[in-house]
Amino acid sequence: MTTIHATAIVDPKAELDPSVSVGPYAVIGPHVRIAAGTTVGPHAVIEGHTTIGRDNRIFQFASLGAMPQDKKYAGEPTELHIGDRNTIREFCTFNTGSAQDAGVTRIGNDNWVMAYVHIAHDCQIGDDNTLANNATFAGHVHVGNCVTVGGLTGVHQFVKIGSYTMLGFASAVTQDVPPYMLVDGNPLAVRGFNAVGLKRRGFSSERVNAIKQMHKALYRKGQTLDEARAEIAGLATSVPEAAADVAMMLDFLQAATRGIAR
Repeated sequence: MTTIHATAIVDPKAELDPSVSVGPYAVIGPHVRIAAGTTVGPHAVIEGHTTIGRDNRIFQFASLGAMPQDKKYAGEPTELHIGDRNTIREFCTFNTGSAQDAGVTRIGNDNWVMAYVHIAHDCQIGDDNTLANNATFAGHVHVGNCVTVGGLTGVHQFVKIGSYTMLGFASAVTQDVPPYMLVDGNPLAVRGFNAVGLKRRGFSSERVNAIKQMHKALYRKGQTLDEARAEIAGLATSVPEAAADVAMMLDFLQAATRGIAR
């Protein structure tokens, strides 16, 4: 049987796997679905059209699935989707999407989300990210995979953050951050590439060196963006081990809409 504390309020229309655990005074609404192995801590509130995957650990006082903080929101049945094996710490707030976008806020798998993190409407968060305390994501932000975001960092709406980046403590992120980069500050500045993080992720020396060359092409040679992109494209031939990394960078630069952090 599902373990539901006697003081919790779970709407009878909610769909909870029998292995789900719900702590004291938690509130779960009628349109919520929670898969096997997930635990919901005391006083957590899960509402809206929210779907939560397997083996998540949701700590006390989290608020998941509340309506978007958007004045244009008019009660549309937008959604929040959370994947598997995420850790969601105290006082996190994840909102559902809005009708002005896809209508779904998505959080992937294996994310480590620390206390007081806010993920606004229509954000798309990938897998295996670390979001430190009080990181705040405005609406429509896209985050790749294996990203580290420092505490007290704010991310402007519609910003894209590439995979394997590291955003330092208390940064103001108002432009798109290309993959692999190391950034911080207010105003934001690129300080280098995420060499330590890449090595910890098992990147070979050949791949790390190619990413170093991409960083130089973008930030150290005084080139235009088109010139840098042409140089980066050539690395796929000269360093075939890094072809996928080159493709990721080129795809990101093509899709950037707010200008890249410089």
